[in-house]
Amino acid sequence: MGGVSDDQAERIARAKAGDARAFEELLAPLVGPAFRLAMTMLNDRGAAEDAVQESALKAWRHLGQFRSGSSLRAWVLTIVANECRSVRRARWWQVQRLAEIVRRPERDDRWADRMDLDAALDRLPQHHIAVLSLYYHLDLPIDEVARVLGCSEGAARQRIHRALAALRPVMTLETNG
Repeated sequence: MGGVSDDQAERIARAKAGDARAFEELLAPLVGPAFRLAMTMLNDRGAAEDAVQESALKAWRHLGQFRSGSSLRAWVLTIVANECRSVRRARWWQVQRLAEIVRRPERDDRWADRMDLDAALDRLPQHHIAVLSLYYHLDLPIDEVARVLGCSEGAARQRIHRALAALRPVMTLETNG
């Protein structure tokens, strides 16, 4: 899981030499996980698509910084996570989120549980949402979660534990309130 295959290493070398097709072949299987991460972090389809596209451009521009033998998936997802954090810090994001809340349509009962979870996640700090998304939503192994977060595996496990601990009281308030 950690490194790259010989075929992938050859594509990376070609992409670093400027072969756009090789880069597209490398990126293609990562677009789905990148989009799921962006959707989880941004909760907006358009913003998630934009973040993934911007991340792909950044990955292309900075491919020379990719270290041989590292996980390409973890490297790309790190770029996506950082891009999503930048988007959430932008002033326009706060205005857009307010407009979404104001016009949010009513949903039927089958969506109630999902809405409770979404509301609980909205109350969590971004760093908790990111770690939960990487581990549970994208189903990444703990070593890749650690690489994306830039920490040790033990620290990644601790962050997951802390995020779940922070989520529990919020979910309890949602179901009792």
